[in-house]
Amino acid sequence: MGEARKPVQIVILALIVLLGGYAIGTSAFGGGGKPKEGSRAPSIELLGLDGQTHTLDEYKGRPVVLNFWGSWCAPCVKEMPALEAQWQQWKDQGVAVVGVNVGEDQMTVENFVNGTGVRFPILLDTDREAVRRYGVSPLPTTFFINAKGKIDTIHIGQLDLSTLSAQIGKLVNP
Repeated sequence: MGEARKPVQIVILALIVLLGGYAIGTSAFGGGGKPKEGSRAPSIELLGLDGQTHTLDEYKGRPVVLNFWGSWCAPCVKEMPALEAQWQQWKDQGVAVVGVNVGEDQMTVENFVNGTGVRFPILLDTDREAVRRYGVSPLPTTFFINAKGKIDTIHIGQLDLSTLSAQIGKLVNP
């Protein structure tokens, strides 16, 4: 009977070694994972509605409000006027408001933006790569990134004008 259990024990031991190695490796070398407040903002490279490829490096040394949204998301639509108003208010002080549309085609996003009068930069995350890098769920989710490239605050859910203004104020005057 002991001989029949030996192959099962070897398989179990091999699985434990593999899983342990994976756990040690991801903690030592970073496993991707969801970014947290205080961590460096993950890099992104996305096509903008302007036809150019954009990265977060463009905003190096500036505070960034990175908002993940979709036109089908009612809270996302409701917060757009507040984001636009804050971008207009703070852009001359170097604050960048950047919208990342999640999973929609360019025509849908262009129609939405044109219909709402949004003028801040909009990037297209059609394959949801930025969503994966930032661990975004649900929408809307907004990352307030300081001038050093670190995530200051993560806000999940709809933003109102006063909360948005207070968060941006913290980025500008830490």
